Formats: sequence, C-alpha cells, structure tokens
Amino acid sequence: MAKQTRAVARSRRHRRVRKRVFGTPDRPRLNVFRSLKHVCAQVIDDEQGHTVATASTLDPDLRPRLNGLSKTEQARLVGELVAERAQAAGIVKVVFDRGGYRYHGRVRALAEGARSGGLQF
Repeated sequence: MAKQTRAVARSRRHRRVRKRVFGTPDRPRLNVFRSLKHVCAQVIDDEQGHTVATASTLDPDLRPRLNGLSKTEQARLVGELVAERAQAAGIVKVVFDRGGYRYHGRVRALAEGARSGGLQF
C-alpha cells in the first residue's frame, strides 16, 4: 500500500470533522486554513453557502501590524480581526472548524484570538 501524503491525511481528517460540524445562520462555522506562510479564517453560513466574515495574514488592514511577529502571534491577530468582523455582521456564536489540523500552535492561537475578540464557541 502506498504511503499517504500529509495533504491526503489532512483532507481525510477534515472530511471526518465536517461530517459533524455544520454552520447555520444562527451559529456559522469558523473555518481555519493554514499554509506554510499564512493563515486564513472564514465565518461561513453553510445553509446558504455564504461567507459572512473573513480575515487573513494577507489582509491589507492587518499587513502593517505583522512585521516582526511570529506566525503564532500573527494567527492570534487574525483571530481577533475575524471576531471583530463577525460581530459587525451580527455573529456572536460560532462552531469551530479546525480544518483537519491539530488544535495546536497557530490554529489554537487563532481560536484564542477569536475568543478574546468576543466570539463564543
């Protein structure tokens, strides 16, 4: 049997998590994507298929504040920004979708930043 790549293993984990995690208009899903350099977060209403709020390390509003910070600190700022934008859209409670990643490091920092920004999950 062929050895599984990291991407395939993550994809399988994500599918397994997504069987249970579903975003509604009352409680949308906070999705995390992590690449080698950047981290992105989206608040998604799965019933309508709409993205309610988004934030990323590539965001022009956040970009100047990221210089000299570690990737974990950057992820925390992304979490705070996505929480701020979600609250502006009237969202307070979300379901956390870690995207097949371990709840560790940047994913955890983003979640803690979103919680400190006012999101409940």
